[in-house]
Amino acid sequence: MTFEGNPKEKSAADKFGEIFKAFGDAISEIFDDPTLKIRAKEFGRNAAESAKAMGGRFTDEEVKKKFREVGNAAHEFSQSVRDSFRGKENKES
Repeated sequence: MTFEGNPKEKSAADKFGEIFKAFGDAISEIFDDPTLKIRAKEFGRNAAESAKAMGGRFTDEEVKKKFREVGNAAHEFSQSVRDSFRGKENKES
């Protein structure tokens, strides 16, 4: 995470916002429901804007700790999704 330094590097708040934007975009593509697509994209944009607004808090030790917990949860979720698809591929073979 970048808190200071090269202005070309993205800040932690920018990167955090990009995560939510990507999440909203991905959900809108996964589910073929026009209303859900709109809501997911709105969610992504709103979360990205909120992340930028709270950018200064990324230097708090307690906030850093909570984001480590979020990172661990996201990692576990991604492994679960990956394993789920691996299981389906093995069953289809």
